[in-house]
Amino acid sequence: MHRTLAPALVVLLASAAGWTDTKPVDRDLPRTLPELEAEIRAVLQETRTPGAGIALVSRDQVLWATGIGSADVARGRPATADTLFRIGSITKSLVGLAVLMLVEEAKLRLADRLRPLLPEVAFSNRWEPTDPVRVVHLLEHTTGFADWSLRTFALDDPRPIGLLEGLAYDPASRTSRWRPGTRMSYSNSGAPLAAAVVERVTGTPFEAFVQTRIFDPLQMTTATFRQPDAGRDVATLYHPDGVTPLPYWNLSLRPAGAVNASAAEMARYVQLYLNRGKAGGRQLLSPASLERMEVPRTTAAAAAGLVDGYGLGNYATASGGFVFHGHDGGLPGGVARMAYSPELGVGWVVLLNSASDRALNEVSALIRNYLTRDVAPPAPPPTAAVSEATRYAFTGWYVSETPRHQLFQFVLDLFGLRHLRVEEGGLEVRPMLGPRKDHLAVTDRLFREKDAPVATLALLDTPEGPRVATPWGSFRRVPTRLVWLQTGLLVLALAAMVSAVLFALVWVPRRLFGKLRRTPAVAVRVMPLLAVLCLGTAIVLTRLGMEDPFLRLGQASAWSVGLCLVTWAFALTSLLALLLAFGPRSRLVRPAIRWHARAVALACGLATGYLAAFGLIGLRTWA
Repeated sequence: MHRTLAPALVVLLASAAGWTDTKPVDRDLPRTLPELEAEIRAVLQETRTPGAGIALVSRDQVLWATGIGSADVARGRPATADTLFRIGSITKSLVGLAVLMLVEEAKLRLADRLRPLLPEVAFSNRWEPTDPVRVVHLLEHTTGFADWSLRTFALDDPRPIGLLEGLAYDPASRTSRWRPGTRMSYSNSGAPLAAAVVERVTGTPFEAFVQTRIFDPLQMTTATFRQPDAGRDVATLYHPDGVTPLPYWNLSLRPAGAVNASAAEMARYVQLYLNRGKAGGRQLLSPASLERMEVPRTTAAAAAGLVDGYGLGNYATASGGFVFHGHDGGLPGGVARMAYSPELGVGWVVLLNSASDRALNEVSALIRNYLTRDVAPPAPPPTAAVSEATRYAFTGWYVSETPRHQLFQFVLDLFGLRHLRVEEGGLEVRPMLGPRKDHLAVTDRLFREKDAPVATLALLDTPEGPRVATPWGSFRRVPTRLVWLQTGLLVLALAAMVSAVLFALVWVPRRLFGKLRRTPAVAVRVMPLLAVLCLGTAIVLTRLGMEDPFLRLGQASAWSVGLCLVTWAFALTSLLALLLAFGPRSRLVRPAIRWHARAVALACGLATGYLAAFGLIGLRTWA
C-alpha cells in the first residue's frame, strides 16, 4: 500500500495530516553512474537495507537497470535487475490504466455510479441520492471511505481469493465520512472496488485483464499478483534490522498492492508513461487518457486550481524544483517508488527489501539529482499579492479532518494542530510539533512551497467554513480559544499524571519498608496511580503492537486483547480514583495528598472521557 500501518502513531500523525516536511539529502551530487551507485550503497548500508532494484530510463532507452546489495541475506544471493520485489501500492496505477482502457472503449465512464455496477458489494453513503459514489472517486480516493481495518490488513490467505469474496470480508470501513468527490483521504478500498468494476464490465478476472492488456505488451513476463513460485529470483523482505526476514504476505485484495515485479520490468512500465501510452509500436492508451490520469479533478481543491495531488492511481509531486508523476508503495518489509517527468523525458524506479522511508527518499533524491544534473528547473510562478480580506478570513488554527482512519483523529486533535498566518505575499504554517513552513502566494487563494513550480496548498470557502487543502487532505478551522483551552488541559493533565508516578517513587518504597504511617485511606493514593499505570501500559502495548501490527493487532493476540482489557482497566480505575478522591475517605489523608489525588483523578477522568468519545475504551483492533 502507499504506506503501511507499521510506524508508530507519531509517524502516522504526520502522514495523516498532510502538511509534512521533506528534509534535503546532505550528499554529494552524483555526476556519473559509478558515483550514483556508490552513494546508493552508502544509503543502503546506513539504513540497514539489504538490497535494491534500480532502474533509470528515458523515452527510448534504459539508462541503468541493476540490483544492489542482497536479495537474500542468509543465502548470500545478490539482487539483480531481474530480482522480483514487492511494488506495493504502485499496483494501484495498473487499476487506473485498466479503467481508462475501458473508458476509451466506451464500456465504462468515470462518472458511472458504483451502486448499479456492483449492487452486491456493501458500502454506506448517506449522500447517495444526491452525491453518489462514482468510479472516479474510487481512483482519486475521494469516496470518503476510511482505510482498511487492521483485521483486513491481517487477512493472509494463500488461496487465490476472489475480489468479491475479499470485499465481503470486512465492509465496515466503506462508509463515506463526507460527501463523495469533495475531499481526498487515502484508502486502500478504492482500487479493489475499481478492479471489481473492471471484472464486472469485461467478464474477465482483473489479473487476467492486466496480464493480457498490460503485462504481455510490456514483456513483463515474471510480474505477478501472486506469491512467486519456489525457485524464482525473489527478494526476501526484512525487519528494520536488515537481518530478520519477514514471511510473504498474501494480500487479500490484491489490486491494492500485491504485485511482484523486477526493476527491468518496471523500467518498461515507466517508459509506457513517458511515451504517452505507447509500447512496442502499440498504443495501449491515448495521451489524453494519461494526462487525465496524472491530475486530480474531483476535489474542491482541484476545482480551485490545485493540480498537485492524486489523480487516477497516479499522483503528482513537486520535488527539487520539478513536478514528477508516479506512485509509491509500501508494505511490511518493503517500499518502492515509481517516478517520471513527461516534460524531462526521464523516470526511475526504486525497489527496496526494507521498509525504510529514509532509504527510499534519499535514494530517490540521489537519482532525481543525477537525472536533472544538467537541467535548470522551470521558473516558478511569480509571487502574487494576497488581499486583506483573505488574510483576515484564513489566519487561524486548523486541524486535519481527513485522516486515513477515523481512529487517528484523537491524536490529530491533540497534536496535529497547525497555525496558519496569511500575509501579503504568502503564508506560514506553524505546527505545534515541528518546524515552520513557508509558502509563497501564486494567487489570492493558491500557494506554493519556495522551490515548487506549481501550487501545493489552497484556501477554500466552504459552507462549513474556511478550509485549507493540500494534495493529501483537508484541514478545518478551529476557534483559538478552544485550542488554548484544549492545550492547557492537556499540559495540566500530563503534568498531573507524571507527578503521580514521581510521587509514587517516594511514598511507595516508604510504605513497603514501613517508614510511612499506615492509614486506612491508602487507596486514595493508590487508585490514581493505578489509573496512570494502566494508561501507560496501553501506550506501551500499542507501541509494541505497531512493530508487527498485522500479526499483533490485526488478530486476537496478547497485544491486542491486552490493549482492550487495559483500556477497560484504565476507565474503571479512573472512575474509582474520582470516587475515592472526592469521597468521605479522602478526608482521612493530609490536604496536600488529597488535592494531589483529586488532580490526578480528574486528569485520568478527563482522558477516559476523551478516549471513550473516539471509541478507544475497550478497543478491539482485531474485530
